[in-house]
Amino acid sequence: HDHVTLVGSNEADTVAFYRDVLGLPLVLRQPNLDRPAVTHLYFDAGDGRLVTVFVDEDRDSHEGPQEPGVGAVHHVAFRVEAAAIPAIRDRLREAGHEWSEFDRGAFHALYTRDNNGLTVELAADVYEIPDERRGEVLARAHALRVEAGATHVERAHVERALADLGLPVVETGAPEAPSGTGGL
Repeated sequence: HDHVTLVGSNEADTVAFYRDVLGLPLVLRQPNLDRPAVTHLYFDAGDGRLVTVFVDEDRDSHEGPQEPGVGAVHHVAFRVEAAAIPAIRDRLREAGHEWSEFDRGAFHALYTRDNNGLTVELAADVYEIPDERRGEVLARAHALRVEAGATHVERAHVERALADLGLPVVETGAPEAPSGTGGL
């Protein structure tokens, strides 16, 4: 994908979360070309991908979780380096945001909410997986999960998938967290 565009509240709250807490650089700010009274913010999510947000100074941020319906966005996820997780936790704590973390087998997931209640996931690989082989590794881990009768992909499935595909099994140093299901 190139970018995802969210409908946000006001500029200050949006910049405070996406730039100051998540660390996504604000790279462009201009009027929304379809509705010039609305501001269009562009944040660099890495790898050439962007997250853009339509903001309006007349909108207040939303407290609490969103209740998305069919066709709505459930959450957005960003890939981060495992080593960045502690600093992200610190920034979330300093900004008063709650979070939860889980070992999802193939990746470590930290969940929080943005200034409008949208669930944001920060995913850090548990093992080094080359980008061009990511789908192949996950498909093999899935097949191993099904074969084992497991409810979800576990680290052992990813380790074996990497080995089966002739890739080194190298941990990234992702933090320990409860495994399985849950979220913020």
